[in-house]
Amino acid sequence: MPFTLGYGTNGFTDHPLDVALDVLDHEGYGAVALTLGFPHLDPFADGWRAEADALRARLDALCGGAGMRVVVETGTRFLLDPYRKHRPTLVDAEADARLRFLGRAVEIAAALDAECVSFFSGVLPDGSSPSDGWALLRDRLPVLVEHARAHGVRLSLEPEPGMLVETVGDALRLRDELGGDAGDLAGLGITVDVGHCLVVEPGGVVGALRAAAPYLANVQLDDMPRTHHEHRPFGEGEIDLPLVLATLADVGYTGVAAVELPRHSYDAPGLAHRSMTALQAAWATRGASTPDQDRSLSDHPQEAP
Repeated sequence: MPFTLGYGTNGFTDHPLDVALDVLDHEGYGAVALTLGFPHLDPFADGWRAEADALRARLDALCGGAGMRVVVETGTRFLLDPYRKHRPTLVDAEADARLRFLGRAVEIAAALDAECVSFFSGVLPDGSSPSDGWALLRDRLPVLVEHARAHGVRLSLEPEPGMLVETVGDALRLRDELGGDAGDLAGLGITVDVGHCLVVEPGGVVGALRAAAPYLANVQLDDMPRTHHEHRPFGEGEIDLPLVLATLADVGYTGVAAVELPRHSYDAPGLAHRSMTALQAAWATRGASTPDQDRSLSDHPQEAP
């Protein structure tokens, strides 16, 4: 495959990070999607920099000494507020904690030589209008992108069902409003979760990946029903996995494509093994799928609980 298969640590929350990496290495993954926060790398701990340096050395030694690639994920649910999932977000009026977190994520990514830092816009708070949220994003993102650029790190915006930036089209709109490749968001990448595409993307998986291709910096792999946002193991939803992999290859993607199963830590080693088996089988049969087979039956998605 021209891209590198990985697995997200948010699906290994019952394993210490070192042990999770051992399992992924054993199963043949060449990359890890590291979600910062409990129970792995605490971005606000006093020793975060030493921990990141030690992790970099650990990653370099994996994959037979070739090194394991890493992307940094920032979707930890209760890191910033123990009572409100994901809050505050970039579309909350008061977002200092989120901005500090994303700034630290950039610094950790620089220490790890990570491919990117992936982040989301957030769900609009009650009483806030979409125009309010867009104004906050236009104000805040250039500062974050510049901070990342100064550290040699790429930021990658992930559209999420139910959030203000919900589709690849929304992410492209935001880039355009801030000047595109020549403007304040030059270098901002896009993360595509292929399962989300079944739920909210009018062009389905193929349309979303093709639209995002010039800026595609990170890919998350999972199965999902078409009716709502629920990450499932491969074979338990409606994703056409051979088509997904064929499209990634066709658009020239060479980054990390990591399995994201954040509610399945109870069977993490088994799912890591079965996911790799499914991905290898899908790659072997990718020629049997065509873009015409991809259908999007976009519904009104509900945010995953």
